[in-house]
Amino acid sequence: MPEQVASVELVAGQVSAALEAADLSAFSDLLDPHVRWGAPGDPSPACQNRAQVLAWYERGRERGVRAHVCETVVAGDRILVGLRVIGNRVGRNRAAADSGGEAERWQVLTVRGGRIVDIVGFDERSEAAARAGLASRPGTHPHASA
Repeated sequence: MPEQVASVELVAGQVSAALEAADLSAFSDLLDPHVRWGAPGDPSPACQNRAQVLAWYERGRERGVRAHVCETVVAGDRILVGLRVIGNRVGRNRAAADSGGEAERWQVLTVRGGRIVDIVGFDERSEAAARAGLASRPGTHPHASA
């Protein structure tokens, strides 16, 4: 296995463990100081550094929103992460509240030098998979891997 792929596989496992445990300290260690996080194609993403990403997660946690990792797939320098977001009206996760407390969300993380440098959030798996370069790969829908 080439070194870059092994490194991204390792990061994928660490991301899954940190998110599943809601361990912001472990997640922080995986983020580049200048990580960017936003919607697809957003030239000015909502989060533009590690502190902003961690603050976003902390606000969600304080509101009662939780996420369970249901899928991780590595494609080159990208990781597709599938999440089952659980929240309620108190958690202010509108999609989760509208669907009885749960919503599926996907993120595509780009890894360079063993750190996450970019996170893009998606409502649809197909869009996330395309971004990760998985659109035409068979056998990539949901499987949990760590």
